[in-house]
Amino acid sequence: MKLQHSLGGVQNLGPVSTETRPFVEAWEKRIFGIHVAMMALSRHLKDALPKYDLDQVSSIFHHDWTWGHLRTGAEGMNPFDYFKFRYYEKWLGGISGFFVDSGYVSQAELDKRSAQLRSGQAPPPAASQTPDIDAQVEKYLREGDSPHRAGAAPKFAVGARVQVRDVPPVAHTRLPGYLRNKTGVVDVVYEGCYGYFFSTGPDGIGAPMPVYCVKFDPKDIWGTLSEPNSYVYADLFEAYLDAGA
Repeated sequence: MKLQHSLGGVQNLGPVSTETRPFVEAWEKRIFGIHVAMMALSRHLKDALPKYDLDQVSSIFHHDWTWGHLRTGAEGMNPFDYFKFRYYEKWLGGISGFFVDSGYVSQAELDKRSAQLRSGQAPPPAASQTPDIDAQVEKYLREGDSPHRAGAAPKFAVGARVQVRDVPPVAHTRLPGYLRNKTGVVDVVYEGCYGYFFSTGPDGIGAPMPVYCVKFDPKDIWGTLSEPNSYVYADLFEAYLDAGA
């Protein structure tokens, strides 16, 4: 995770928001719904579990879209913009950028429509009904897709000391920055193997592999700034771990 996603132990970032509502404004529900629909129509589901027959769905969406893609867009933001924008504003920027980059809409079309809406012009009428797409989205919400796969036996057992690698992230990583080069103990070996939504290249994840829950002493991470009588637990892909001393 890049700087704005690796804030463990960083002080004076407040104030912390105590907002409890999942959606503060009406448009946030819409962007959440768009994201869910994109995941339900993502091409990666053709090879996922359970099986989805997307060839029978009349969608014109022909790309992969997962939580990983959404996070990649957020991690690619300028750190100052990341801290400036609210949660769903980051989503809106990432999804809008994806649609422009993928050719579903041009930047000029997006800018024109945004200006019209800001001026108070009424939104266009709703598109025609698509029962098959609605049914696919509902099926995905009920059944989801599982990253659990068969694969190689785990290299480490419960109780083994492991050291976290300092892998070279490119566009996206699932490794918190504050754990790089730290040593912990395997607390749980999860059954089977788990794949990621797409290959992260030099970062090392993508293909199915064992995943571990690793226990860390916070003093080894943050020294005297750590809380006493506590531990840090992190779920980590095997590609992020070496045998510890």
